[in-house]
Amino acid sequence: MKALEIKQLEKCYGNGFVALKGIDLDVHEGDFFALLGANGAGKSTAIGIVASLVNKTSGSVRVFGHDLDKEPEAVKRCIGLVPQEFNFNQFENVFDIVVSQAGYYGIARGKALERAEICLKQLDIWDKRAEASRMLSGGMKRRLMIARALVHEPKLLILDEPTAGVDIEMRRSMWAFFKKINAAGTTIILTTHYLEEAESLCRHIAIINKGEVIENTDMKGLLEKSVEEVFVLNLENHVEKVPDIPGCTICVVDETIWQVSVRKDTGVHTLFNELNNLNIKVTGIRNEFNRLEQFFLKLVESKKDEIGV
Repeated sequence: MKALEIKQLEKCYGNGFVALKGIDLDVHEGDFFALLGANGAGKSTAIGIVASLVNKTSGSVRVFGHDLDKEPEAVKRCIGLVPQEFNFNQFENVFDIVVSQAGYYGIARGKALERAEICLKQLDIWDKRAEASRMLSGGMKRRLMIARALVHEPKLLILDEPTAGVDIEMRRSMWAFFKKINAAGTTIILTTHYLEEAESLCRHIAIINKGEVIENTDMKGLLEKSVEEVFVLNLENHVEKVPDIPGCTICVVDETIWQVSVRKDTGVHTLFNELNNLNIKVTGIRNEFNRLEQFFLKLVESKKDEIGV
């Protein structure tokens, strides 16, 4: 079943600006789906329309079979939205914020209290339940936003830049939580500027540029289109002169650390054979999580070339 089905969705503003240009998009039930694009590309507009925060100009939206035009309340019940900006009452306490959100969906108070406790415990902020939300750290506020979005048990969770401003440790713990609820059956749509986040979490991806979907595929297929991979090498000793290896671009990060871009038609085995011939010993290697970023930038540039920008 399709969790989200968008057909020819368009959004035009009175000043002649077209935010979305007739996009088509399908997200299947149980998927973890990335929606990527630069600032102003149309991501938040598309999400806003699906969540009934923005009025579309034309096209159709269906969420778990419910038509947004004909069954808006049913669509809203299916969706939990975590927006970019904090939009809760800064003077209300954490527990009341989540309980009040449940009330908007007609959940009885007894059940709302139970659900709020479950959500806050899942996100490790139960001990903050009596605090005014303004006293929370930025990361804790993000967790509160997620708890609020999940309290009515939505089938589809939309995360709009959920880890913006969050430190690395908390970001990783949030990733683990998202993976857990996705494995339990919640469909997730993620927008993010952390491209390694999308690569780590998502199975399918769509890229929006200037209101148009320019790529829509599975993550594995997208990364296979990349013409190179990037590795970080730890060397046993400092190398005075960086070698020139065909098909590889070497950037010196530190005395014993290199970042190496390797063309796929060259291959990492060729790199290691050449280093071995030069008696350069490698003590460690890891794959850099920037293949998606490189592909994204190249894809956008190729589209610019097509239209002569």
